[in-house]
Amino acid sequence: MVVTSSREHAVKYKRAFDRYIKEKGYSDIKSLVAFSGSITLDELPGETFTEVNMNGGIKTSEIPDKFASDAYQVLLVANKFQTGFDQPLLHTMFVDKRLDGVQAVQTLSCLNRTTTGKDDTFVLDFVNKPEDIYQAFKPYYEETPVGETADPQKLNDLSYQLYQWQLFSQNDVNQWCEIWFRPKTSLTGIEHKKLNTLLDQIIENYQALLDAEKELFKSQLTSFRNLYLFLAQIIPYQDSELEKLYAYGRFLLKKLPRSTQAPKIDLSGDIELKFYRLEKISEGKIDLTPGKAEPLQGATSVGTRQPDQEVPLSQLIDTLNERFATNFTVADQLFFEQITETAIANDSIKQAAQVNTKENFAPVLEKHLENFFIERMNGNEKIFMQVMNSEEFKAVVFEKLLSSIYESINGEHS
Repeated sequence: MVVTSSREHAVKYKRAFDRYIKEKGYSDIKSLVAFSGSITLDELPGETFTEVNMNGGIKTSEIPDKFASDAYQVLLVANKFQTGFDQPLLHTMFVDKRLDGVQAVQTLSCLNRTTTGKDDTFVLDFVNKPEDIYQAFKPYYEETPVGETADPQKLNDLSYQLYQWQLFSQNDVNQWCEIWFRPKTSLTGIEHKKLNTLLDQIIENYQALLDAEKELFKSQLTSFRNLYLFLAQIIPYQDSELEKLYAYGRFLLKKLPRSTQAPKIDLSGDIELKFYRLEKISEGKIDLTPGKAEPLQGATSVGTRQPDQEVPLSQLIDTLNERFATNFTVADQLFFEQITETAIANDSIKQAAQVNTKENFAPVLEKHLENFFIERMNGNEKIFMQVMNSEEFKAVVFEKLLSSIYESINGEHS
């Protein structure tokens, strides 16, 4: 198995493997590729690649059986068959992707299945450091004690604390949810606008708090969201008020202004690969030794954690197409560019960008950006629905547009 970092890499690996097999005249080696959706390559703009057409008509459901046969020996994957893949014949894994935590354990453990004649395994890792893999496997080596368990009563306590702030009332939540839970497959642009208007009223109340109070409220709301999402999977809640507060709070969190201390994703620079050097760094094995195992922690107390690393632009683009199962192309990029141009032409946005740091400019842009998306909803409904219905997707897009708009305006201004 070759674990690739993106769908584009999987396609390129597949083409390169098949080309090499043909050049060498091998008749007993064939490869399969596994990735979602369809994709085009910049160097081949007129050709669309899918899992099925690259595998000669083999469907996704047929891949495990084909890989188990004598006809195929190599499986190239992009976010597929990395977890729960039970193939005892799998012996060797080439890793060309960053693996961390439980993902590393699940991916590499695909090699652990035993079969007759298989007395070892082999991993060639181009990306990860030995100490990272060690830390990923260590908690599961001897025993994994369970830390403090999640208390269902904590959810009611957090709900009470949130209402005690008097930033919103039960009536505010009900009014918002009456629109959100209407029995239809999707909301109209007008309904999305109404939802945002109802939340904007709460933002005004939030802005009147002291900085320390803002952080405490946001932390409590985040904890309620996370704890409800966790407990709702195992406890059949009969109280619809908790479900409504969860839905309401999830979207309110998206609109709360960012903390001035929160780290930002830096999109100011892009990296273009000019040269690639392959060099053997080390060879060996990672030995786990007896020691104290860290407990697994559940969702128990108030607190949030911010990411502490910068994410490169190329990784963000991969995130949109892989993590969210999208297939964005150059045509979709035009939609983002139109949003950017609209924002740059807005006088109030331009003035705010010219007199503020990017961090202070972010809340100003966020207030306008959803309206820009609603106005251009008919231009690309696929992107619009992703932005409106996925908090994580919206955050990634916002950081990208924030950097582009801020730097464009200040570039002109200078």
